[in-house]
Amino acid sequence: MKKFLGHLRMYVFRGLLAMIPIALSVLAVRFIYFFIDKKIINLVSKYIGYSIPGLGILLLLVVLYVIGLLASIAIGKQLFGLIEKITARIPLIRTIYQIGQQVSFSLSLPEKQLFERVVLVDFHGIWAIGFVTGAFKENKTGRQLLRVFFPNVPNPTTGFVTVVDPAKTRDPKWTVEEGIRVVVSGGIIGPDMVD
Repeated sequence: MKKFLGHLRMYVFRGLLAMIPIALSVLAVRFIYFFIDKKIINLVSKYIGYSIPGLGILLLLVVLYVIGLLASIAIGKQLFGLIEKITARIPLIRTIYQIGQQVSFSLSLPEKQLFERVVLVDFHGIWAIGFVTGAFKENKTGRQLLRVFFPNVPNPTTGFVTVVDPAKTRDPKWTVEEGIRVVVSGGIIGPDMVD
């Protein structure tokens, strides 16, 4: 009976974990539709006399496009830097903002392609997850060395870079996205196997 309850508890918990991303996606779509699209449709219909379905979502996309453009230019970067400094001083907002930064960083990786691959680096018997950012040759010996970035947990946008001998690395056969998921989740989410 104890074994059955343990088995039941484990799979109920796994089912809950599997449902979290789906539930968050459904909530996001409901929020966009009910709170943005419907309100804008009601507002526009008051002025023009009829409603245009989807106008709220279209306006949201236009606003996101403008914010993306703004974030890409110097003035926008300064503005977002100021917002980050302000949020860093407010305890609860700081935590929420940092979580948002982590999610944003994870989602932007395929676009930026910052890292070549994931490696495990041996630090005296302890394997650390690192991301190869490049390689170069040593002048005297001609051997190749790797530049490896080790992100901090829970904020992977910061970390440190080391020069590593490839002989001290191991290829886990993970994609960069899988490696980032392991780091961002603190090791909770990620591949089950290492080569």
